[in-house]
Amino acid sequence: MERLRQKDRDEGVEHHPRTDEQKAAIAEIRSVYDAKLAQIDVMHASAMAGALDPGVRADLEQGHQRERERLTGERERKIERARLGEL
Repeated sequence: MERLRQKDRDEGVEHHPRTDEQKAAIAEIRSVYDAKLAQIDVMHASAMAGALDPGVRADLEQGHQRERERLTGERERKIERARLGEL
């Protein structure tokens, strides 16, 4: 670990520990997005249970994956902003 720190110092990389405020903001963002993801998973499972047509099921699955990717990307962008202290 010390070698990595030394390598970072040699390369001019600065380490900034997270503040308590940043940690709290990141935890809150993760909590909110975990709830959103769980919600769309439940809604997806319900929709899939009622769909018998393979074409409809494929469309539901694609829509679900797109929504999960969108929410995950949004979460990661907000976490990065919190890490940079922009929130």
